Order: sequence, then structure tokens, then C-alpha cells
Amino acid sequence: MTRILIVRLGALGDIVHAIPVAAALRRAFPDARIDWLVSAKHREILDLVPVIDRRLAINDRGGASAGTPMLAAIAELRRANYDVALDLQGLLKSAVLARMSGATRVIGFAASHLREPLARPFYTEVHDPAGIEHVVFQNLSLLRAFGVTVSTPEFPIEEAESAVAREMRDRTGGRYALINPGAAWPNKRWPPSRFGALAAALRERHGLMSVVPWGPGEEAIAGELVASAGGAALLSPPTTIADLVALARGASLMISGDTGPTHIAAAVGTPIVGLFGPTRPARNGPWAAGDVTVSRDTMCECHHLRRCRRPTMCLMDVEVAEVLDAAERRLDAAAGKVSRG
Repeated sequence: MTRILIVRLGALGDIVHAIPVAAALRRAFPDARIDWLVSAKHREILDLVPVIDRRLAINDRGGASAGTPMLAAIAELRRANYDVALDLQGLLKSAVLARMSGATRVIGFAASHLREPLARPFYTEVHDPAGIEHVVFQNLSLLRAFGVTVSTPEFPIEEAESAVAREMRDRTGGRYALINPGAAWPNKRWPPSRFGALAAALRERHGLMSVVPWGPGEEAIAGELVASAGGAALLSPPTTIADLVALARGASLMISGDTGPTHIAAAVGTPIVGLFGPTRPARNGPWAAGDVTVSRDTMCECHHLRRCRRPTMCLMDVEVAEVLDAAERRLDAAAGKVSRG
């Protein structure tokens, strides 16, 4: 039996982008053991991915965080006798953990595609995904080391019962947009008041209520959005990842920046309008043909930096009318209508 370790510690959206690797490995090697090393903070999404045999949640942040302590995790990895470790993160930490697993083969990206090039010496094999733009397909390209080629990514994410999703369906009559104003990076956040105006327009023009989820530290901006929407938006109760998956599956549309919830929604097939500033939609955006992005990445001066270098961040250039037009085009495409001009 082949024993394979996937190393992708975080963040949430990046883990979602790596799920097709596990799915493709399971399809190619149905009898293999496929384990995943993940930060304890992000384990929850992997609990919904049935193609994984074991999820080892590691405390990679120190302190009193949940998860297996680092040294104990390494010892546990070594006992598994892995044949192959795949580092999909490209950090020095992830590369060291992949190598310390004791796997015979340790596969990672070429130095030019690593976030931390010092990771390169810890790999026994490297692959250069030159010419491949989207991170989902970059990840899948590592599987060429197994002789596996994938053209269509699969996201086997299980459905879970969710009281939150039931409540939101009941309160919206079963038809709603999911609007997510939060993001870990401040320069990925479009103003809540503009999201609120967008929600009001969606209700006025399409009879579509909006549901507003929020994560840790985001309740205030979610509340600001709801307050500015004139009754067109509902604040979601606190959500687990399983709740978020269920909310996304029930939504007619999701509108959000480049965040984990956006990528979860894209993975389960929700129609997406993505707002992009400091990250490039060609690499990080939704991949479904009908999905729409509103992007300022060509004018951005702080690509992949968490804070804007300019006095006014580039997303402030995006007006409500532009996002409303994108939302209406995406709704039309989902309904099979001819797209608006």
C-alpha cells in the first residue's frame, strides 16, 4: 500500500485549493493511505473531505493552541512510514515538516514558485509549474511526479446538517445571496456600506435577500453592512465551517473578496462574483467559466502584501454599480439567460 502525506498547513482558502490533489490521488490510487498535515486552526474543512484517511492537526503556532505539539507530530509522522510527502505550501516550515516525516520522496515546487526559496533543499524532487496560472492547477501539476494528469479538479466536500443554514433559508424564503465583507487582509475588504448598498439593490431589482456571514473579529463590519442595507440583509448567526458550506450550497450567488469563504463557495459550485485588489484573479480567483471577477490587480501596487502602500487602496475605486452589473451578469448566467451588455 502506498502511503502519501500532503502538507498544507493553512490558510483556509489555500487548503480548499489543495483538496483536488487529495481527490485525484484517491481516484488514481484507491487503495493508498492519504494523510494530511494541517494547522489545528484549519482542520475543520478537512473533516468534510472523505477521501483523506487521516488528518493530523498540528500546533504550529506555539502557546496553548489546540493540536499535536510540533515534536510529537514529527514523531507521529515518522511512525507512519510514508512513501511520499507532497509540500503544497512552499514555506521553510512546511518543507522541513515534509522532510522530517521520513518519507522516501519529498516533492515540492521549484524555487522560483516557492514563497520561501529556502524550502528548496528539503525536497528530493521538484516540479516547475511554469505557464500554469491558477493555484489549483499549479497544485495538481505536482501529481505529474506520480504519472497523474488532471484536467478537471474535484472538490469532494460532504454535506453537513446545519441549523444556521436552515434558519437563513426560512428567513429568506429559500432564495438569498451570500455577501461576505470580511477578509484577513485589510486591503482585501470592500467597504461594508457599499456592500450594504449592493444588498439593497439586489432586493429592489431581483427580490433577492442577502445573508451576511462573519468570522472572528468581523462581526462589527458585518453589522455595519446589515445596518446600511435598509432591511435587505440578514446577519448570520456565528458559523462553523460546516455551516458555511451549507450556506454556500443554498445560495443563489456569493459576493466576496479573496477569502476562504469565497473559495469554499466556489468549491461547492456556488455562482461567484469575486472582488480582487492585492491578489490576482488569474491565480486565486474562482475557476468556473460563468463566474465573474471585479478586479483592480493591474493597478495594485501591493500585490500579496497585507496592507496597502497607497493613501487609498485600489478597491476603493470599485463602485456599487460595477459590482451590481457583475452580480446581474452572474445571476443571468446561472439562470441560463443571455448575458447583459
